[in-house]
Parts: sequence; C-alpha cells; structure tokens
Amino acid sequence: MAYDRNNIFAKILRGEIPSERVYEDEFVLAIKDINPKAPVHVLILPKGPYTSLLDFSIRASTEEISIFFQTVAKIAELLGLQDQGFRVVSNTGDHGGQEVQHFHIHLLGGAVLGKLG
Repeated sequence: MAYDRNNIFAKILRGEIPSERVYEDEFVLAIKDINPKAPVHVLILPKGPYTSLLDFSIRASTEEISIFFQTVAKIAELLGLQDQGFRVVSNTGDHGGQEVQHFHIHLLGGAVLGKLG
C-alpha cells in the first residue's frame, strides 16, 4: 500500500490540522487522542511516511525504530504512567482496526484497563 501524504496524521505533522501536542522531537510526535478511551490516551507517530507497524518495521532504519520505541518509554514516564502501568496498541490493516494509514501507536493509561481476550 502506497503512503497517502494527505492522511490526517500527515496533515497534523505538517501543521495543517491543529492538535494537542504532548511531545515532539526530530523523529516523533505525540498528541492527545481526540476520542480518548482512557484518562491518558496519546497517539505516538513517527515523522516518516510509514503506513503501518509492518511497513515501519520493514522500511525504517534501525536508528528510527530504536529511537521510536525509546521515545514511547520516555513519553510514558513523562505522563507518569511507569509505576501503575499502561497499554500500547498498534492497529494494523482492516482486520486490526486501523483507521488511518500512518503508523501510530496508542498509549493508554491512568486507570485500570480491561483485560483483553
């Protein structure tokens, strides 16, 4: 699947659509989810044009992958989630419930989350 440079996250990354930014650096942007499923619900996006977790894991450099996941941990700490715990979710493809074709993860916490499965 080709990357759509007009998807909502690409527009947010370019500053064309406003967002409530939680964290930003050279490689990563984290924003508050506009429809939160937990008291803390942040979307964490790499700034590169990756469509999904699969695409990111195949095409991103080792440095990008490492920095991305280290930044996820940093953001969890910045939000005070490290002691009580949190959930990280990445929806991939239609069956996985992916709605926007730009790789992102959901960081959820701030309350006891229901068990999956």
